[in-house]
Amino acid sequence: MRNHWKLGLATVSVIALMVASPLRASAQQADPAIKIGGSDLGGVVKSSKGPEAGVWVIAETTDLPTKFAKMVVTDDKGRYVMPELPKAQYKVWVRGYGLVDSVKVDAKPGKLLDLTAVIAPSEKAAAEYYPAIYWFAMLGIPKASEFPGTGPQGNGMSTGVKDQGQWLDVIKTDGCYTCHQIGNKATREIEPMFKAEYKTSAEAWERRIQSGQAMEFMTRMISKIDPQRAFKNFGDWSDRIAAGELPFAKPERPQGLERNVVISMWDWSRPYTYLHDQIATDKRNPSVNANGPIYGSAEESTDYVPMVDPVAAKASEFKMPVRDPDTPTTKDNMANTSPYWGDEKVWDSQANMHNPMIDSKGRVWFTSRVGPPDNPAFCLKGSEHPSAKAFPIEKSNRHLAMYDPKTGKTTLVRTCFSTHHLNFSLDGTDTIWTSGGGPQNDAVGWFNVKLFEETGDEAKAQGWTPIVLDTVGDGVRHDYVEPNRPLIPGKDKRISAGLYGVSVNPKDGTVWGSTLGFPGGILRIDPGKNPTETALAEYYEVPWKDPKAPIGGYSPRGFDIDSNGVAWVPLASGHLASFDRSKCKGQLNGLNATGRHCPEGWTLYPLPGPQFRDVTDSGSAEASYYTWVDLHDVFGLGANTPFATGNANDSLIAFKDGKFINMRVPYPMGFYAKGMDARIDDPKAGWKGRGLWSTTGNRTPQHLEGGKGTLSKVVKFQMRPDPLAN
Repeated sequence: MRNHWKLGLATVSVIALMVASPLRASAQQADPAIKIGGSDLGGVVKSSKGPEAGVWVIAETTDLPTKFAKMVVTDDKGRYVMPELPKAQYKVWVRGYGLVDSVKVDAKPGKLLDLTAVIAPSEKAAAEYYPAIYWFAMLGIPKASEFPGTGPQGNGMSTGVKDQGQWLDVIKTDGCYTCHQIGNKATREIEPMFKAEYKTSAEAWERRIQSGQAMEFMTRMISKIDPQRAFKNFGDWSDRIAAGELPFAKPERPQGLERNVVISMWDWSRPYTYLHDQIATDKRNPSVNANGPIYGSAEESTDYVPMVDPVAAKASEFKMPVRDPDTPTTKDNMANTSPYWGDEKVWDSQANMHNPMIDSKGRVWFTSRVGPPDNPAFCLKGSEHPSAKAFPIEKSNRHLAMYDPKTGKTTLVRTCFSTHHLNFSLDGTDTIWTSGGGPQNDAVGWFNVKLFEETGDEAKAQGWTPIVLDTVGDGVRHDYVEPNRPLIPGKDKRISAGLYGVSVNPKDGTVWGSTLGFPGGILRIDPGKNPTETALAEYYEVPWKDPKAPIGGYSPRGFDIDSNGVAWVPLASGHLASFDRSKCKGQLNGLNATGRHCPEGWTLYPLPGPQFRDVTDSGSAEASYYTWVDLHDVFGLGANTPFATGNANDSLIAFKDGKFINMRVPYPMGFYAKGMDARIDDPKAGWKGRGLWSTTGNRTPQHLEGGKGTLSKVVKFQMRPDPLAN
């Protein structure tokens, strides 16, 4: 997947030079509403059609220790104010839907700078700037009438795929969109090396997903459906685009509150690094680590933890160690030559860090691999550990690690249970609750940080429990039947449904999380007095093809919960979903409470962007990865505002008063977040002292605009009171 952006946008830039009048710095007849200080830029954006509302002004510099960029949106009169630019020389230009990039001009803060936008000379030139979802929605999808699959001797579809939604689940969240933004320029076009080698684009697609060090996951997932049909659909999609077909829908320019968003961006990490997550503060107290570094986790790609000091605009890193030198490494995961990296094995991680969180002392905790999968003796059958007696675990794939910024030291913790995401309790113990289930590890685990600090005993400080439904219905855990056994009156039921996202309910301290699969669902776990023995779970399946639900959906991924106990999850069906347990009308436990007993608790909201043409179900082509709830109103849209990652929309998406606020990142195209959090740096500074933080989390940063060598970005979103506030 070559550097398409340098080729495609270079052509657009030539067009811009041909039709643009020179951009100019001007103080003539300055609009009195445009008030700037010594660190600001401001002015008016006009094109040949007049003032351009809802377009972005972008300023970028390489004068600081790491590359920095800032972006604002023009108001209804084409005016802009770009506040608080660090002292440096900037390249400034205009980007917007219906335009092509204007000529970049040099500027320093403290100036009035009027800019000339360039109207796109054609629909094709304009479409180059559309978010990926508008291209992805062009993909041909097998029609609903073709399901269920009847196998190789029938329609070719796998017999395990019962309907169109299940087919889409594999494409959107189970296999492709989990890690890649499909529809960006790098994915919708076939690389020249594959065009030359293969007769058809379908064959090229089959080969391209076998490239590099992450191919095993993609090939395993696509085998769940009819791979050859999928390759043909993707090949046809690329062929139609190459032949000149354009998106059937067009994006709207930012409206309303979307025009108040200020975006700041810093480069960090290494060119090949897959940034899964970042963390800025303690979710329970967003003033922790005020003005401090932002920390990242580079899943699978490297053991170097990236950091950015946003005040000094400086990027740095430290290496996460492992306890056992024989810990597996991702360096050995290689199948075929990569179009970007050739045979070079750029990924070499042992720690395989996934999700970071900051505790009340400003220390950073990671789900991180400490050693090989085989567990130590205290985890196994025959151990005296209370949790091992109840539910022994033989293997765990990822554990815990802590970095203390004050000392620069790391502490490694070997857990018996696998970890994936983590979140802290609300009981003052800093207990970490983790997700990370699987066929050999259907357990929910926790780690009592306070007890560990008192004793230094990692075994004593940890515990875990199987996931058991209260099918007896009396609120007490009994002997249970196993997942593959039928229900028996008088016994509870253990289920194989590990947590993915995990969070603690601020209302009652119960532990909640999402459960992957089709249609998937969410779990509520009440730990009880002795979680190993007393924890009881409730499982609520996402309603899909349920006559009692007005809108159906499927496949949750991330998870968060608000202070009212309402859960929020993104769905691969293209929805943001909420689940309110208080709306359930029937019994919440008992023999009939095994997942489909509360469709009335669910509300589904279609996410922004077009739906596939061949799909008539509610939703969109979006496949949002994660949700986060602003419990403390840090961002300024109100306490308990939920946010979703707009992975196909180049954005983060807020949901307020029944409407979505789509906060797009216009540059570089390909913004793809996997998490976010918000921090208060200065409670007295209003919107300037607050920010929502995220990072580009695409598994392939070389797919970003700029191509190979482009670094992942730390991105800060701020919501000011109006587009001209400085």
